[in-house]
Amino acid sequence: MDPVRNPYAPGAGQRPPELAGRDRELDVFDVVLERVARGRPERSLVLTGLRGVGKTVLLNSLRSQAIGRLWGTGKIEARPDQSLRRPVAAALHMAVRELAPRHRAPDRIDDFLGVLKAFALRSNQANAKLRDRWQPGIDVPVKAGRADSGDIEIDLVELFTDAAAVATDVGTGVALFIDEMQDIPPDDISALCAACHELSQLGAPLIVVGAGLPHLPAVLSAAKSYSERLFRYQRIDRLDRIAADQALAAPAEREEVEYKAKALDLLYEKSGGYPYFVQAYGKATWDHAPRTPITPDDVRVAAPEAEAELAVGFFGSRFERATPAEREYMRAMASLSAEDMDVAVATSEVAQALGRKPASLSPARDALIKKGLIYSGERGTVAFTVPHFGRYLRTQP
Repeated sequence: MDPVRNPYAPGAGQRPPELAGRDRELDVFDVVLERVARGRPERSLVLTGLRGVGKTVLLNSLRSQAIGRLWGTGKIEARPDQSLRRPVAAALHMAVRELAPRHRAPDRIDDFLGVLKAFALRSNQANAKLRDRWQPGIDVPVKAGRADSGDIEIDLVELFTDAAAVATDVGTGVALFIDEMQDIPPDDISALCAACHELSQLGAPLIVVGAGLPHLPAVLSAAKSYSERLFRYQRIDRLDRIAADQALAAPAEREEVEYKAKALDLLYEKSGGYPYFVQAYGKATWDHAPRTPITPDDVRVAAPEAEAELAVGFFGSRFERATPAEREYMRAMASLSAEDMDVAVATSEVAQALGRKPASLSPARDALIKKGLIYSGERGTVAFTVPHFGRYLRTQP
């Protein structure tokens, strides 16, 4: 079949042609937006799940919903070595610029931007030379005395409160979207929780929508004990059979191509229902199928190509980031996880498999967690953040 017409899109954060199986999450967020618009109290939202389940795609779709309701929006991707000040300042600058044309008092917008600039400038080191001092692209004078104390918790609370006030003026809201939320530094994640807590008590129209790995709730709970009640948590998992079939069949039907039922059976078996894998196997199968309908034989012929591409781009790139000691640790995990790659294994069992004391493996384990290759959902256990990663490791020499 014509590869130019291939509808599938296996890419990082790239929206698939059919966003299947996520109607519940979209509907929940629609209710959140409507409640906030009516002045009703509502919690911020946190999406968690393994890599490849479509968290970033869903985050972008939720942002589109907010934009459709004329909210001001901004998005950042957290990094473990970066404070929230600069990215949050840039995101809220974008959000308020979206609201500014509908605001009747330009001076009110300028006042907020002055506060935002003061907040952002606190990211500079006090002893930095003038040429090394970062300047945000905000063309208004600094408004001192608000969100510029240097204490990230105080400043974030004040900044969010002022941003919410601007949104109130225009009868709408502000939504801050944060990807890889588990990578926010500890002090900043604590400040973020405090700011969300303050906003929820005030009923202010600003919400945070975060996405991260399965251990994100534990990260938030360690920062602030009340975070368990502060956010609405939604676990994003693999697609069920009906949704996976829809993700494959609906785009094909728009190109006047059909699948045989057994071909869809095999594709679900190969992909496990993980959205990224569904797109990868769908793309390879389309390119290899000579005609419609697509058959199980087409899937079998195409599967090695899809697996080779995943081995390089999805699995291999992550494996290469690990040191020899870290790779040894992951191989031991893989040997213990049998055929189910998503079941956590005990760290004591990993140590036993390697013939080492658990304490001696702590540096490798902690480094792998920091790199986002494994996570600890419960004390004393670890699991891969990438589905099917154990199976990949067992095929490597």
